[in-house]
Amino acid sequence: NLLYDMDKSINIPVINALTDDNHPCEMMADLYALSKRRHDFLKDEYLFVGADGNIGRAWREAAETMGFSITQSCPAKYKMSGVENIDNLADAVVGKDIICTDSIPGEFANDFNSFQITKDIMKMANKGALLNPCPPFYRNEEVSDDVIDSQFFVGYEFKKDLLKVQQAILVYCMNKI
Repeated sequence: NLLYDMDKSINIPVINALTDDNHPCEMMADLYALSKRRHDFLKDEYLFVGADGNIGRAWREAAETMGFSITQSCPAKYKMSGVENIDNLADAVVGKDIICTDSIPGEFANDFNSFQITKDIMKMANKGALLNPCPPFYRNEEVSDDVIDSQFFVGYEFKKDLLKVQQAILVYCMNKI
């Protein structure tokens, strides 16, 4: 991977803003947004609904680093290693506080028909649960119209913190030079 080769070759910080393997800056912004809205976001129960990919891996890495609990819900052939997978979404959402999604690639769409987050699915989660889909999210694909327009949805609100967090990461790295 070019990013990792750069990191080994140069003597300045390299920031992974997005790769096919991970998306850590996005997770840092989401966790910052959660920290402003939740009493103790590290004690919340997280559910990632989507295939193994950069967003899911970033959530898994954040959970491992910060010590919170995360479960995945998807068809078994798309599960991540090292994360419990519950292949029935209605069962998976019970007891969860933060539900995260990723876009479903077109070639996987039929496999994910029973994994759409709806308002009724969110009602099965814990009281005060939040839905945080990773953009771009598509109405009536991974998330339904009714849930986007509900009190559960924080997708747009959370992205307001993205620039602040990325600037903080840059300042932190500049201080390391």
